[in-house]
Amino acid sequence: MHLFLIIALLVIVSALYSYINARFLKLPGTIGIMALAIIGSILTIAVDNLDPKIARYLTLLAKNINFSTTVLNIMLGFLLFASAFNLNVRKLKREMRPVLILSTLGVMLSTAIFGTLLYYVVGFIDIKIPYVYCLLFGALVSPTDPVAVGAIIKGSKLPSSLETIISGESLFNDGIGLVLFITLLEITRTGPENIDFAKAVMIFVQEVFGGLALGAVTGFLAHRLMLSIKDFQTIVLVSLALVMINSVVAEMLHLSIPLSVVTAGLLAGGRSINADNKEHSHEALESFWNLIDEMLNTMLIVMIGLQMVNLPYIKNYYLTGAVGIALLLIARWLSIALPLTFLRRSLNVSYSNVNILTWAGVRGGITIALALALPVSPYRHFILSGSYFIVIFSIIVQGLTLNRVINASYRSKD
Repeated sequence: MHLFLIIALLVIVSALYSYINARFLKLPGTIGIMALAIIGSILTIAVDNLDPKIARYLTLLAKNINFSTTVLNIMLGFLLFASAFNLNVRKLKREMRPVLILSTLGVMLSTAIFGTLLYYVVGFIDIKIPYVYCLLFGALVSPTDPVAVGAIIKGSKLPSSLETIISGESLFNDGIGLVLFITLLEITRTGPENIDFAKAVMIFVQEVFGGLALGAVTGFLAHRLMLSIKDFQTIVLVSLALVMINSVVAEMLHLSIPLSVVTAGLLAGGRSINADNKEHSHEALESFWNLIDEMLNTMLIVMIGLQMVNLPYIKNYYLTGAVGIALLLIARWLSIALPLTFLRRSLNVSYSNVNILTWAGVRGGITIALALALPVSPYRHFILSGSYFIVIFSIIVQGLTLNRVINASYRSKD
């Protein structure tokens, strides 16, 4: 299918679902569009079985989009930059300690707990999966998705401090999750006995600290360039170039793209670029990136829903999907509660907020993209289907009930 036709169909379908939700369903954008995208995919599959000609274009759209490449190499940089650029840096500095703990130690704990629980639980239902693949599954689903999280908490009743912690964690934990994923994927290829731990540590340092350094340098330079001019069109072009430079250079040098663009976004957006009180370039630039964020987020959610057309085997994994959802919630709860237990004074986060932090940990397109990037193996369908169920549950169920969890937590606190 021609590239322009793919883009045109994706925009048309996204606009249609967005209109139906805004006009009739009136659900929060991400949740409503996800529900419509799933219904649309189910109808496409049903119609395709009856008469392939009728559902031809939607089927071709779903099958011609390389979801993993599109999300990880193209959309992710823009989405993460938009979220980081519009994040309140002053609030983030106040909550930096819990953000760093949850985005590093929390992700590693969640991966280990989820993988271990899954390994023993699936054994009871006669499914044999090597332990390293269970950990790989955990690395896929443990990081929260900044795009989905940002869209869900916009309409929530979260206190400002918790909103900052959840948003900040979701921005930084993708880098750690990706490094864990790459390391564990290498172990599945070479075997645990052949893994070079020194090499793994070097990869971790290069990905994480290299990405942070690249983002810091380019973000600072871009901010200085935007400060030196008043032409808004040029300022926008500089910000777009900043995202693309970080994405291209980070990929070439094998650095973490998420950490690079997030750091650049925080540095470029954390300080005003207004030359004087008559100029409103910074506010206009925030509005521009908000628009980019909303548009790409809508298309990403539609793409997630369309992936159901490419997963005909998903109907065989309802039970394991439900098990994965339950185990991930347990792992997420423990990965927050354990650091709070041992670091309570330094983190300054109340135990009453553990349930909120657990339920607000939404997964999204990055999880699906990484699952689709898995090489062919006997366990690929299991992990991919489980990831899909977790993402759907996360966005729709957790998104719709987050305010109830918030209210219940504060009622019990009172």
